[in-house]
Amino acid sequence: MGLPPRPIDVPGIPPECIALVVNGGLMSGLRSHKRMLAAGGVLLRAVRTAPVYRLFSVNDRFPGMLRVGEGGSAIAAELWSLPRTGFTQIIEGEPDGLSVGRLLLEDGTGPLGVIAEPRLVAGMAEITGFGGWRAYVAAKAISQDW
Repeated sequence: MGLPPRPIDVPGIPPECIALVVNGGLMSGLRSHKRMLAAGGVLLRAVRTAPVYRLFSVNDRFPGMLRVGEGGSAIAAELWSLPRTGFTQIIEGEPDGLSVGRLLLEDGTGPLGVIAEPRLVAGMAEITGFGGWRAYVAAKAISQDW
């Protein structure tokens, strides 16, 4: 079984910017959203991943999303445009174990996005059934003030 074809890039992103999909505290109105704005981020739209991911809560502080071969679901996220220097700021501020990779969105595009290393989510609670971090935070009434 070969690798799937590489998804297309997100159209309409200026050459001086990078498209970035976020699925946790960096999303609008959540705990780290101010970091996105300080980095010059511009929200393009809400998106959903292709149904090939599983989502985990890392000690109720942030989510970790893994691409899987089976048993995945679509996860709610946001697509942002970031200046290249802002992109560096955001990635350098992410917790250890979160990385950047190509995410497959339900529309077939493949922008960069925040994903988890398997070691980060080992033994953590799976929250895929909530459909995204925002829904999980709301259901658990997790404070976003810290």
